[in-house]
Amino acid sequence: MAEINNFVHQMEKPLKPLFNKRIFWDVNFEALDYGAKANFIIERVFERGDVDDIRQCRRYYGDEKVKTALLNTKFLPLHILYLASAVIDEPIESFRCYKLRQLNPELYPY
Repeated sequence: MAEINNFVHQMEKPLKPLFNKRIFWDVNFEALDYGAKANFIIERVFERGDVDDIRQCRRYYGDEKVKTALLNTKFLPLHILYLASAVIDEPIESFRCYKLRQLNPELYPY
């Protein structure tokens, strides 16, 4: 019976995602703490990862955690902001980084 409970417990906990090391080029990839640095990892995966990386991130952290992290991030490039808006089904006006971008407008490119 203990073996079955152990197996069920392992099945409930998702496996760690296998992200490409190029996403985390500036940090020690092997020392990443997926629990404590969840917001950093989610932001970095959306900013520099591909579709498979984003899927693995959503599978591991769950849609609610991903949504919270993306809505509260300080900066996302504009094209990633639109992608994140489509993925989590929220208008871009609800993102913190969009509001900060509106407060600090860029110069008009001539």
